Amino acid sequence: MFEIAELGHSLDKNTYNEQVPILRTQLLTVQQTLKDCDFPVIILISGVDGGGKGEVINLLNEWMDARYMRTVAFSHPSDEEQERPKFWRFWRTLPPKGSIGINVGSWYSDPLSRRVYGEIDDNALQVELTHIRQLEQELFDGGTLIIKCWLHLKKDEQKKRLKALEKNPDTSWQVTKRDKRHLKMYDDFVTVAEKVLTDTSTGDVPWLIVDGSDIRYSSLTVGQHIFNRIQQHIAKLAADKQVTAIVESNGVVHVTQQNLLDSLDLSLTIDKKTYNQELAFYQGKLNELAREAHNQKRSVVLVFEGWDAAGKGGAIRRLTHAVDARNYQVIPVAAPTDEENQHHYLWRFWRHIPRAGILTIYDRSWYGRVLVERVEGFATTKEWGRAYSEIVNFEEALAEHGILVLKFWLHIDKDEQLRRFQEREKITYKQYKITDDDYRNRERWDDYQLAVNEMVTRTSTQSAPWILVEANDKKYARVKILKTLCDKLERFLADA
Repeated sequence: MFEIAELGHSLDKNTYNEQVPILRTQLLTVQQTLKDCDFPVIILISGVDGGGKGEVINLLNEWMDARYMRTVAFSHPSDEEQERPKFWRFWRTLPPKGSIGINVGSWYSDPLSRRVYGEIDDNALQVELTHIRQLEQELFDGGTLIIKCWLHLKKDEQKKRLKALEKNPDTSWQVTKRDKRHLKMYDDFVTVAEKVLTDTSTGDVPWLIVDGSDIRYSSLTVGQHIFNRIQQHIAKLAADKQVTAIVESNGVVHVTQQNLLDSLDLSLTIDKKTYNQELAFYQGKLNELAREAHNQKRSVVLVFEGWDAAGKGGAIRRLTHAVDARNYQVIPVAAPTDEENQHHYLWRFWRHIPRAGILTIYDRSWYGRVLVERVEGFATTKEWGRAYSEIVNFEEALAEHGILVLKFWLHIDKDEQLRRFQEREKITYKQYKITDDDYRNRERWDDYQLAVNEMVTRTSTQSAPWILVEANDKKYARVKILKTLCDKLERFLADA
């Protein structure tokens, strides 16, 4: 899976000066083409200390149009970053479509360093690498081109390079105590690096290994590799679109083995007196639990999905009424904005991951990918088909970070929905809730029901379960949601 450039190679100054203008023209040309393409590019420049990573990155910024690229440096995670899942800081800095992001430091830096220092063992490293492969595959499947370059030096070359840098007053600042310590750990570092490169170099996201002993050679080699990969990716996506169009035109039938929604008893109700008593009780309990979660810095993510007029808004208001306004946020999810459309569909959700101790409520969510985008044809069959595993990976990342994830589907029958639509039309301050789309969606009820059943079946996990709520009676639904949340949150805090 590796692409290994010729090792021990160097370029004389004249040859370098002749080739640079040619390469710059190629890079600028492909950058202009990329501007109109439906995918971003992420370039990872990694390697041994003293391998010339900084010099290569500086030259790439000099050779290319800086208006359409951004260099992001990742060092030790800040306090804010440590309060979120480990990939949060990488997701939030993803480049938009048509542009290039260069990462100085990456999702490889932390697990590699921790293994070299003995903070994790081989099994833990393998888990980290599995997560990295999932991340890269997910980004690649969404169209992102990931270009990974490793600049390598032999031990003697590294020692020589660091001494030369330290001797020069203009570059001595680049050599730190950490670099000298790493030189003594060279053999351990290379051993771990070989495992990391081997396990994460795939057909879709391969590593390029370049000899970093000659900066002229390594910079030209990396630059040419970047040009080739972007050009190849543009051609591949054009070919894939033709194949997708043929598949979509043939149609694909998806069959769900069981109809989970039909198994719900929608006749369940609660009388007004009992409702008021239980509402007050569970709101009081939630207030205490939410304050304890905030004190323990334990975060909660709640997802609310359901039919139009199923009562999501009313249920959310009963929850937020019980929680300190400083300790929760409600994220209403509508059609993506122009900025959000320029990124992977999960990007906008990663951005809202809460700091420790915050309750975040999503009024509709990332499940739009396998619901409205599936049914209305806004996503291709291939796109929404792979979204199930992408969503499960996303939610597992939240749970592994110590976030409680609960997902509620509010279910009503078709007759009850129509009754609520007509009721809203009679009330002035509720008329805005009814649109032509609401009635049009009713015509595709069966398609949506099929999508919901498949969604629940394929994405309800132990770490992020779906709770199906019988919602023909709004009062019953609100109490069930509050009670379920209190029960789950209580166990969640007790397990801390």
